[in-house]
Amino acid sequence: MFKKEEIFRPESLMMSYGYNPAWSEGAIKCPVFQTSTFVFATAEEGKAFFEVAYGLRGKEPGEKTGLIYSRINNPDLEILENRLCLWDKAEECAVFESGMSAITTVFLEFLKPGDVVMYSMPLYGGTEHFLQHILPKWGIKAIGFSPELDEEGLLSQIRENEVASDLAMIYIESPANPTNTLIDIEMCKSVASQLSTKEKTIRIAVDNTYMGPLWQHPLKHGADFVLYSATKYIGGHSDLIAGAVLGSSELITRIKTLRTFLGNMASPWTGWMLMRSLETLKVRMEQQALNAAKVAVYLEAHPKVTRVYFLGNIPLNSEQHKIFQKQFLSTGAMLSFDIAGGEKEAFRFLNALKLIKLAVSLGGTESLAEHPATMTHVGIEPQKRIEMGITDALIRISVGVENYHDLIWDIEQALSD
Repeated sequence: MFKKEEIFRPESLMMSYGYNPAWSEGAIKCPVFQTSTFVFATAEEGKAFFEVAYGLRGKEPGEKTGLIYSRINNPDLEILENRLCLWDKAEECAVFESGMSAITTVFLEFLKPGDVVMYSMPLYGGTEHFLQHILPKWGIKAIGFSPELDEEGLLSQIRENEVASDLAMIYIESPANPTNTLIDIEMCKSVASQLSTKEKTIRIAVDNTYMGPLWQHPLKHGADFVLYSATKYIGGHSDLIAGAVLGSSELITRIKTLRTFLGNMASPWTGWMLMRSLETLKVRMEQQALNAAKVAVYLEAHPKVTRVYFLGNIPLNSEQHKIFQKQFLSTGAMLSFDIAGGEKEAFRFLNALKLIKLAVSLGGTESLAEHPATMTHVGIEPQKRIEMGITDALIRISVGVENYHDLIWDIEQALSD
């Protein structure tokens, strides 16, 4: 018997995978299972479900996780998690009520007092804050590293900081938010493998929000976890908050167990909305990538733009281009640019936009523009921001699905204002 996921592409399965209309009175779409608890057929069944859910034993061959309580599992979340696995070819997925809850749950499960996490710079401001200001309260140290480091450079920094024996995780964003700097996942995996021991495995976690499930697949390149703010492209309509983590069944089971006790799972309604959004994920992201490429070409030629940060204009034969060719399937829909001047000129541009909205977040159907230095990355120490390339002149744009001629018109009039 063939498996549908083996002959059909993910975009063809997003409407049906994991759901049988016969389960719900023939409804072609999975209903919202808006319930807090589920009825057991027998007491023995309830016992078996709880043993697996609480990690008291592993699942027997062919045994499925039973429905208990919507804090633990829910049909909408389970079907959604199964569908998300198709894109990244992951064994299992855990969905959360926000991207930050997904990220922090990974940290809390796989880091302990005395551990060290190395992280690429820059990161999303919320992640940076948690690493630098929350984890130290529990005796966990976070050390940032430059994305320009090669394997020997990263190993040298780890050894110079004398943290090789305490290193537990390498956490990266690739591309980095908001500079689009690329990190070599296989290089990070090599470093982790060299420093891991029989007693301790150093994990690789990749925030893949900028690329969504389509354009980069970190697990293929050696990552243990791929993380998403599912608010962004996966949700894609700026009308929900959610997060997701994907990886092996062994690791995601640990994450789901902690999720049960933290209570930060997504709601059934959020799960249903994300399933709706997955049906158009590919067509939305392809249009956004096409639009972004057109906008980038326009910005490159504009006299008031001093630099454009976009995956489509990485210098050929550079190390960054080698990483791009190895890891990425598209140039994506996120770009940033430096405007001639500083904060005053950046604000003038942002205030003059008419079609593009001045708002944070990204990956939605509408185009959004923001000022990272005073908005998403304001919590980073000023000198550190400058070293990362997040200056007062930097503007970030998430390109939507509008007609690209209209987007260029709007940028042109805002730059000429």
